[in-house]
Amino acid sequence: MADYFEMSNQQTENDTDTDLGSGGAVVLPDLDDGTGTIWHLAVGAGKDGHIYVVNRDAMGKFNSNSNSNNVYQELKGVLGNGVFGMPAYFNGTVYYGAVGDAIKAFKITNAKLGTSPASQTSNTFQYPGTIPSISANGISNGIVWAVENTNPAVLHAYDASNLHELYNGDQASNGRDQFGAGNKFITPTIADGKVFVGTTTGVGVFGLLP
Repeated sequence: MADYFEMSNQQTENDTDTDLGSGGAVVLPDLDDGTGTIWHLAVGAGKDGHIYVVNRDAMGKFNSNSNSNNVYQELKGVLGNGVFGMPAYFNGTVYYGAVGDAIKAFKITNAKLGTSPASQTSNTFQYPGTIPSISANGISNGIVWAVENTNPAVLHAYDASNLHELYNGDQASNGRDQFGAGNKFITPTIADGKVFVGTTTGVGVFGLLP
């Protein structure tokens, strides 16, 4: 192991089951801070509702004698609850779907995440939140896809630029687009013009109708 980051209050978080371990990290593309300095960053979150951004070249390790973290950037309490999955990244924006919270979009400016969401969905996602994925044509026509863990489950599609909803699986009459009971930790997969969603019994496949 070459480097690591751990919160200064890690013992308290472990004791109260609000630790960082429930969420994964995403490596961000190289980012210019506006002065010509290029940063190599990664972003992650866990059960405490904070977002942590680390410098991959010097992650910060553990600061046991302080109430502050040796971390590149920390956004405290910006997520409604814990995160049980990964964020998505698209075109300078990071998307998070925490438990009981809306999907929130945090824009990156000068190699820093905005301290509040630039946009968020009108609906929220019950436990375990949602793991968003992106489809796009290069940096155009971005769509954020997310699954709601309900019974029946619901697939949602949002405009990546403002998180306005474009489609959800409950809109069609007679349950046409329902695909079974929800499941935890489902990530929609997009390929060849279709969206694939795992269920408890199979795979739901969504595409344009004839």
